[in-house]
Amino acid sequence: MNPGLRWDVDGRDWPHREASRFVAAGGLRWHVQQMGTGPALLLVHGTGSATHSWRDLMPALAPSFTVVAPDLPGHGFTEAPAPARLSLPGMASALAALLESLGVRPALAVGHSAGAAIIARMSLDDRLPVAGLISLCGAMLPLRGIPGFVFAPMARLFAATSLVPRLFAWRAGDPAVVERLVRGTGSRIDRVGIELYGRLIRSPAHAAAALDMMAHWDVHPLERDLPRLAPRLLQIVGTNDHTVPPAEARRVQRLLPEAAIVPLAGAGHLAHEERPLEVATLIRRFAAETATVPTAG
Repeated sequence: MNPGLRWDVDGRDWPHREASRFVAAGGLRWHVQQMGTGPALLLVHGTGSATHSWRDLMPALAPSFTVVAPDLPGHGFTEAPAPARLSLPGMASALAALLESLGVRPALAVGHSAGAAIIARMSLDDRLPVAGLISLCGAMLPLRGIPGFVFAPMARLFAATSLVPRLFAWRAGDPAVVERLVRGTGSRIDRVGIELYGRLIRSPAHAAAALDMMAHWDVHPLERDLPRLAPRLLQIVGTNDHTVPPAEARRVQRLLPEAAIVPLAGAGHLAHEERPLEVATLIRRFAAETATVPTAG
């Protein structure tokens, strides 16, 4: 399998390239983007994504925050660890090591999809002492029904061979395939976003890391521990999310009655890419409510 995406080739026109740097932490070489001034705000993308997902949201938040966004292990331009370290506890521990190396203490953290589970796990393990957490189309609880019985075993089967990531990458060479995958989330994003997702998916190493992450993912302990989550939790949901149904936010709310839910009408799973300015406004408002930034921010 190839070594993954190359910064000098695949990153030549990466969004906000000037904000990028590479950092050694926790035994990995990380790609991290940082911009803005003010309290530190951590952005954590979901499975199969990368920092490009924040391309329009980051500059919208930069006037109010020092925004820090890494590529997760094995994703984008960050080095891949051993597959077992792509579990939820492994990801949370690795990200905590990165923050320690950067000397960054976020006041607020935003996690998209599986990224929401990561920041919640970090907080529960006292590795992320923040005032508030934002779950953006968050995948924080076990899948229900047939997907819950099939998803992880199938991911483990696919992750066991290099053939599947290579086949997936080959199929992603067709832009129409990538567009169908994105539309399957319920979102409609611009051509730049579709091309960047295609660039990621065409990397067998990136696809393999996403499969390994899914194969080792288990949020049952998180479901058990969520009732003791200390920071305030805001859940932003897309009402047209085909990946994580909006009803999942209500399941979380039953465990955490004070967890607010804000729906974005018509938005899909990539709501922050479809409606970055609206999401930025919700983040700033929540930050003001948690005393992270002045109300005027």
